[in-house]
Amino acid sequence: MRRVAQRIGLPAENREEYLRLHAAVWPAVEQTLTDAGIRNYSIFLDGEDLFAYFEVDDATTLDEALARVAADPETQRWWTLTDPLQRRRDGTPDGEQWLTLDEVWHLD
Repeated sequence: MRRVAQRIGLPAENREEYLRLHAAVWPAVEQTLTDAGIRNYSIFLDGEDLFAYFEVDDATTLDEALARVAADPETQRWWTLTDPLQRRRDGTPDGEQWLTLDEVWHLD
């Protein structure tokens, strides 16, 4: 299982709408994440930042899992609602929305 942590900005003026959307994430979006091998997914709010944590099954790579999610039409539709609410962080690679963080330490 690979652990993944990511960050992105959430301007204060977009907070209410972002939280409203995530109070009822579309079942098809959740199913796509599960089918792609993504588990234990959480998004945390820290002021004007979002922090996401999830795990990817050993049967797939992170790139494969994310490509599978990105290919899903319902997820693409979901992103048309959520992406404009977010603010990409400096250093986020072109073509990516969230900045993936390097793991420094872990304790099981």
